[in-house]
Amino acid sequence: MSNSKNTFEESLKKLEKIVEKLEDGNVNLDDSIKSFEEGVVLVKECQKQLSEAEIKIQTLLEDGNVEPTEAT
Repeated sequence: MSNSKNTFEESLKKLEKIVEKLEDGNVNLDDSIKSFEEGVVLVKECQKQLSEAEIKIQTLLEDGNVEPTEAT
């Protein structure tokens, strides 16, 4: 997996591909473990992005002021 940050949608698509690959059952143990590890990283990335979005939305609802964020 690359070091660049994926968008939420990119991470979700990658997760879907990993799940399909693992559900297929034609993957050896080593590849399964590598795919699972990649999936865990992607899940954490998605959770972080969702949490950041939730905080941003909550801030907007409370006072209408949001600090500019770095584009991803």
